[in-house]
Amino acid sequence: MSDLFASAGLDRDAPRPLADTLRPTTLAEVVGQEHLTGEGGALTRLLRGRNLGSLILWGPPGTGKTTVARLLAGETDLHFEQISAIFSGVAELRKVFEAARARRVAGRGTLLFVDEIHRFNRAQLDAFLPVVEDGTVTLVGATTENPSFELNAALLSRARVLVFRALDEAAIARLLDRAEAVTGRALPLEPEARAVLVRMADGDGRAALTLAEEVWRSVGPDEILDAALLQELIQRRAPIYDKAQEGHYNLISALHKTIRGSDPDAALYYLCRMLDAGEDRLFIARRLVRMAVEDIGLADPQALVVANAAKEAFDFLGSPEGELALAQAAVYLATAPKSNAVYTAYKAATRTAKEHGSLPPPRTILNAPTKLMRKLGYGEGYRYDHDEPDAFSGQDYWPERLGRQRFYAPTDRGFERRVAERLEWWEEARAARARDA
Repeated sequence: MSDLFASAGLDRDAPRPLADTLRPTTLAEVVGQEHLTGEGGALTRLLRGRNLGSLILWGPPGTGKTTVARLLAGETDLHFEQISAIFSGVAELRKVFEAARARRVAGRGTLLFVDEIHRFNRAQLDAFLPVVEDGTVTLVGATTENPSFELNAALLSRARVLVFRALDEAAIARLLDRAEAVTGRALPLEPEARAVLVRMADGDGRAALTLAEEVWRSVGPDEILDAALLQELIQRRAPIYDKAQEGHYNLISALHKTIRGSDPDAALYYLCRMLDAGEDRLFIARRLVRMAVEDIGLADPQALVVANAAKEAFDFLGSPEGELALAQAAVYLATAPKSNAVYTAYKAATRTAKEHGSLPPPRTILNAPTKLMRKLGYGEGYRYDHDEPDAFSGQDYWPERLGRQRFYAPTDRGFERRVAERLEWWEEARAARARDA
C-alpha cells in the first residue's frame, strides 16, 4: 500500500524533516567533507578510477555518511541496498546476499550500505567476509565508533576507512544559508544568536537543521531572538560523548597530557568538557591520583595528597560542590613540578624482577628464627643501620647473582632535588665504608 502511494507521488506531500528535504543530490553538494568529495578528494579519485571497493565511513553523527553512501550507488550505477545493524540479523543478511548474487548473475552489482555497522557482533561481521572477498557486494559501512576497536581486523583489511570530519562553523553556516534559500525564510536571529546556534550544532549538520526548524516553530510574528532568548527557548544538545567509547578515552587522554604539559587552563577546559558530558566524577578522581604518581611523583609528594583529598572532598560534598575540588586538584597537578623518575624506575625494576626469577636475597639480611637457620648463616654479619655513623651502614642488599642495580634516577626538580642529593651522599658514604672495610 505504501508503494502505491509513493508511486502516485503522494509521499512528496507528506511532512519531511528539513534535514531530509535538503539532503544533497550530488557529491558536490556535500558540505564539510571537501577532503573526500572535493577536487582531488579521496572519494573523487575513487569514482574517477571507476573502482570503488568496499569502504568504512567513520565519523561523528550528522556529517553526511548516509548521504554519501546513497550518492555513491548513483555515481557507480550499483543497485543500492540499505540495512541497519540495529534491526538486522544473520537471517536478513543471508537474504540480502542471495539477492545480490542473483543480481550479479544478471550483470549488475550491489552497493550494500550498513548503517551503525559497529553494532554487529563478531560472528555477524564474519558473514560479510566471503561476499566482500568475491565481489558479490560492495560494502559501505557507516560507524560513529573507531573501527580499529569495533570491527574485525579481517573485515578492515578488505575495506578502506574514510574519515568524516565534524562540520566546522563555516560548513554549518552554509547549511543554514541553504535552508533559508530553500524555505524562503530568514532565520529570525540576531547575529550573535546565529553564531550561538552554529555552536549548538556541535559539528552535526542534521542537528543544525533541526535546531533551525525549532527556531522557526518557536518564534512569534516579527520576533527576532537574541542569544539569551535562543538558549532559553531551545535547550542545547548534549555533548557528543559516549562514556564507553572513543570520546571518553580521547578526553581523559587530553586531560592527562595537558596536566603533564603544565597547562592549567587547558586542563580545566578538558575537565569541564568531561564534567559537562556527565563523566563519572570518581573516574576522573582516580585518574587525577594516577597523574599525581606517574607524572609528578617525588618532585612534589604533596600532589598525591592533594589528589586523594580531592577524591575525599567529592565523596563528602557530592555534586556540584565537590567538582570544585576536582578542578583545584587538576590545577595543582598542572602547576606542580614534574618527574616520572619513580614511574620509570618502577617499570625497570619490574622488568628485572621478571627476567631474573626467584633470586634469593643475601643471607645477611634474612631473619634467623631457628637454630638451623642461624647455623646456615642467616642474619650473620647484618649491621643495624641505626647503630652506624649517620645511621647508614652501606652494606650490600642485592642477590649475589644479580649484583647492584640502579633503577631510580631522580631529577633536579622540586622536592626530588633533595632526594637526589641524599642519594648522592649515600653513594659517597657507601664507597667510603667499602674503603674502610
